[in-house]
Amino acid sequence: MTERKPRGVTFESWVDKQIRTAQERGEFDDLPGAGKPLPGAGQTVEDQWWLKDYIRREGMSGEALLPTPLQLRKEAERLPETIRDLTTEQAVRDVATDLNRRIVEYLRTPTGPQVVVGPVNVDEVVARWRCDQIEPALRHAPGPDESEQRKTRWWHRFRR
Repeated sequence: MTERKPRGVTFESWVDKQIRTAQERGEFDDLPGAGKPLPGAGQTVEDQWWLKDYIRREGMSGEALLPTPLQLRKEAERLPETIRDLTTEQAVRDVATDLNRRIVEYLRTPTGPQVVVGPVNVDEVVARWRCDQIEPALRHAPGPDESEQRKTRWWHRFRR
């Protein structure tokens, strides 16, 4: 197929001749998928099917295609889940500070749709993280015995 198309011959007839000679030589025999139906044959074609297929093949989420302000807004909404497993306050502060840096970068030169996105309050994020760290410890703390809860009142002691 590296030869040039001769003058005076249409592309269609030249290509058809190339395919016919390749078939005669057996170059199309034993190709993988021979005799199998084409995937998606007979189905309606979706808008941007190639993009959806690429995202699926690469194992990406559709959020990678969102405009920057929407990505930042989603990341700010998911911040509590993101920091939940962090072990130190400094790591929590670093994550929140990095998010704020990217938000401020976007706000300085906004591109894409105008979506309201603002910096997060790092101290509030740290305070919520502390509460989430303390709460599981309280849930698993041993509770008082029922016998201790059923103590009699002081004035009942003298009723006998």
